[in-house]
Amino acid sequence: MPRFMITGGGTGGHIFPAIAIADALKRRFNNCEILFVGAEGRMEMERVPQAGYPIKAIPISGLDRKNLLRNIGVIIKFIKGIKLAKRYIQDFEPDVVIGVGGYVSAPTVLTAQNMGIPTLIQEQNSYAGVANKRLATKANAVCVAYQGMDRFFPANKIVLTGNPIRENIEKLPLPIRSEALERFGVTDVMRPTVVSVGGSLGALTINESLADGLKKIAEAGITLIWQTGKSYQKKAQIASEQLPTNLREHIIIVPFIDDMASAYSCADLLISRAGASTISEIQCLGQPTILVPSPNVAEDHQTHNAQALVNKNAAEMIVDANARTCLVDAAIALVTNKTKLSELGNNAHSMHLPNSADHIIDIISGLLKEK
Repeated sequence: MPRFMITGGGTGGHIFPAIAIADALKRRFNNCEILFVGAEGRMEMERVPQAGYPIKAIPISGLDRKNLLRNIGVIIKFIKGIKLAKRYIQDFEPDVVIGVGGYVSAPTVLTAQNMGIPTLIQEQNSYAGVANKRLATKANAVCVAYQGMDRFFPANKIVLTGNPIRENIEKLPLPIRSEALERFGVTDVMRPTVVSVGGSLGALTINESLADGLKKIAEAGITLIWQTGKSYQKKAQIASEQLPTNLREHIIIVPFIDDMASAYSCADLLISRAGASTISEIQCLGQPTILVPSPNVAEDHQTHNAQALVNKNAAEMIVDANARTCLVDAAIALVTNKTKLSELGNNAHSMHLPNSADHIIDIISGLLKEK
């Protein structure tokens, strides 16, 4: 009975691929055991059990590059993390340890490597994270989603697999558009529809840009399905209430979208941050998108992710600093340009690497045979 330990997290961009890998492992090795190791207090401690997998916690935080004195506590936590990781590995006895990025992956993968256990690294972004770059030198394989990653990792260990994405997005047909629109309460199915998502917490710049342009959007004959995040929902509703009733009905405000398959089915145009999971789903579905990369992420990796699509004419990008003045006008112009939408969608789909999770499992199977 093979045993696999998966470690990483902190954001959905790490967690969702990790769960997709776990699901693929279960399909391939139906009698296998899987244990996750995540960061204490982060979203994986909730999302992983919801997906049906056990998880152990390590208290850890990233380096503070602005206040170096705070890194004393970071180092102490890391040392404790190494000890905890060793205990988890000794108790679980994994055959392979899989690191998907995030600071918590470092102590677990490093400990596994020092104990002689095969390790695989999965890097979702086009600009590699600090943890993965440091762990890759001793890893058995490094799975990536973009060309040219040999500037971060040993070339002989790189395998271009793409990013694993949610099975209901990649494997199943999207809901019928009219039914999906009905689920969101859209009454006029003939209007072009813009769907805006900013992650589970929302994205302040995107939200404020849309709030300022709501009347312009509705008057342009467009429906907006607007995921605000919980913290901005009330402000969004106040902004919507300033509109005349006949325009307000075309602004659909939701704090969080659980059913992204239906949201994609509705969207003639998507507005989104540029996290790795979203980028992979955009490519899989051929979804025309305006990307507004978050400037508040490590190594500015979202801008690198977005630029990889822009270079292929597979998405449009607006930098965060310009969104308040440009985003609404750009969205109105693009969603009514069917030729450009089709061009962006086709080019995005041409970048998709299908069956990524299964490809990664092939590599893991090889590590098991070598062991």
